[in-house]
Parts: sequence; structure tokens; C-alpha cells
Amino acid sequence: MLLESFTSPEFGERAASGRLIVLVPVGSVEPHGPHLPLGTDTRISLGACERAVSKMAGWEVQIAPSVPYGVTEYASAFPGAVSIPGPVLTAYLRAVVEGFLRTGARHVCLVNNHLEPAQDVAVRAAVVGLRASVACPLTRRWGRRLSPEFKQGACHAGRYETSLVLAQDSGVVHMDVARTLPEVPISLAQKIQEGVTEFRSMGLDHAYAGSPAEATVEEGEALMAILAEMIVGEVQEALEKDGSGA
Repeated sequence: MLLESFTSPEFGERAASGRLIVLVPVGSVEPHGPHLPLGTDTRISLGACERAVSKMAGWEVQIAPSVPYGVTEYASAFPGAVSIPGPVLTAYLRAVVEGFLRTGARHVCLVNNHLEPAQDVAVRAAVVGLRASVACPLTRRWGRRLSPEFKQGACHAGRYETSLVLAQDSGVVHMDVARTLPEVPISLAQKIQEGVTEFRSMGLDHAYAGSPAEATVEEGEALMAILAEMIVGEVQEALEKDGSGA
């Protein structure tokens, strides 16, 4: 299900079916506290894509190489933050989507789990007018199904994201460090509404909010299942709108 491992003829066979759906994991290179890797958001997007594939019977669903860079201004004061301008990300993602559509994909879905507002705007702008969709938990219909920490907005590298990464790749999580971290009950959503645009100014002195010490693999798997349902729902809705529903 990973397109990067296909040969050209193998891809062509799948595209010729007329039922090829391509999922593109989108993330960021961004600080996530002292316990999670810089590629946290990308890993979450990939994990959700992997779990969505089996839920889309009747379609040829494949996962494209991830897009690991995004708009990462909020964490710019911390080492490892690599940000690209929103318009650049939009242009890049649009070219990727158009490329897959030209080569035979029926539909492309950008799966984004880096939730900085400018990133969300840039990703959504990339699919306007194309046979494509965006799956992102910032959408209210999906966000309200996620954990209390996510809904409170105190979820950057906290229990929510730490649990998700544990479920996807526990070997990259420094749980020995996470268990020592005190809860930081600061809502990023509220701070953003107040116009604060930088983690340190929000009170995230160590680039995390929420309670990473409470993270578990079990919660991560439950959350991944919801994110997978989100992908399936967004793709099915888009296909129905353009008359391609199963």
C-alpha cells in the first residue's frame, strides 16, 4: 500500500482500474517537547492512513510518500523548527495532487495532522477545484469525537499526541522523560483566539501542552481508529459529490 515501493507498471495497473485513491500524509518538522520526535505530526498522519486503507473496500487505496515539511512558526523559538511559507506549501501540495490525478488516480486525499492554523489554510487551498479532499481533525465533526485533551486545545505533544505516536512507533517516544513532565494546562486554541502566535508567549516553555505522562498505547490506538474513520468519511463524501461514490 506504499506507492514509493511500486514500479511504474505496477502503478499503471492500479491506475488503469479507475478506482485508485491516493492518500498523502502531511506533517511538519516541529518541536514536540523533550519526549517526542520532530516528525511527530507526519508519523500520526501516516499511521492514520495505514489504518484507513482496510476500511475502504471496493477501492484501490495506496499511500503516497509523506510530505514532512509544513508551516511551523509557533515553535520557531525552539531548536529543530523548520517552517516553509504557506503559499509555497500550497503550490507544492497542489502540484503533487495534480501529478497523481494526471497519472490516473481517481481521487487524492491530503491527510494533515499538523494543526497550526496557517498550515490548515495552506493545505485546504491546495485542493480547491480538484478531485481531492483534506482530512484534518480540526474539522468540528471529527474533532468533537477525539479525546478531552484534544477538545480542550491543550494537546500539543501532550497525552493526545504522545498516545498516538506510542501506537504508531513506540520506539521513538521517550516515555521515561514523558513520565517526569508536569501537566501544562494551557489551551492552544484559546491562545490562538487571543492572538498569541508563539509557544513561549503562550506559556509552553518546553514546547508541549497537556499531560504527556498520562499517554498510553491503548488510547493511541483508539484515537488512530477515529482518525482513520475521518479519512474514510472525507473521501467518501468527496466521491459522492463528484458522482464517483461506490
